[in-house]
Amino acid sequence: MTGRRSGNRYRQDGAARWKVAGVVLLIHVAALIGLVRAFTPDLPARIARTVTQAFTISADPPSPSVPSASSAPATSAPKEQGRAAPAGRKATPRPVAAPKAPVVVLPTQAPAVVGNGTQNDAGAAVRGEGTGAAGNGSGTGAGAGGAGPGGGGGGSPTVKIAGDINSARDYPRAGRDLRVGASVTIDLTVGRDGRVTSCRVIQPSPDPQADRITCDLATRRFRFRPATDSGGNQVEALYRWRQRWFY
Repeated sequence: MTGRRSGNRYRQDGAARWKVAGVVLLIHVAALIGLVRAFTPDLPARIARTVTQAFTISADPPSPSVPSASSAPATSAPKEQGRAAPAGRKATPRPVAAPKAPVVVLPTQAPAVVGNGTQNDAGAAVRGEGTGAAGNGSGTGAGAGGAGPGGGGGGSPTVKIAGDINSARDYPRAGRDLRVGASVTIDLTVGRDGRVTSCRVIQPSPDPQADRITCDLATRRFRFRPATDSGGNQVEALYRWRQRWFY
């Protein structure tokens, strides 16, 4: 009896110890879980994701099958085509000579005869109220038979044949003090008709108004026998005129 009681007590003590050990184990497990959650709050989510991925079936589409080289249809080799014919010989044009244009020889015209002489003084020699006479003179130019030195060529120079300028009547008295004792030199262009076509002042006087009057009067009044070339043809030429004032 005593041995049977001792065995029962031993079994009761062992069961109690196992209960205490289980409680202690649960306390440790709970504490461990609390520590894990405190330091790794996302651990449950990771565990759930891992478990889910383990049971997830991928539905990737099957890769297309690559036909084998043996299944490709056989292609026949291209037939040889005919070659192009060789290039023909290049045609060379025959040179053709252009017709020569006839050469027309124009007659040579002699240049205009230029007179280089000066005229005599115009006006009265002494101061007074009378009218002064304009002086007449002949200019010099190129051409045989000219009055001055010129190159011989058979032509004739320009010769003044009509027209005068009077220093007493043809100029205003207001500018007399400016022009007394002075002179103006002009070049006249004489056409083939013997008339003056243009006038240019070469050496002006102190009175510009008197210079303009001299050009105007010479253009309107003077007449000339025009110069001629070696063939006797009338040509345009220059004629130089010097106008002086004594009063």
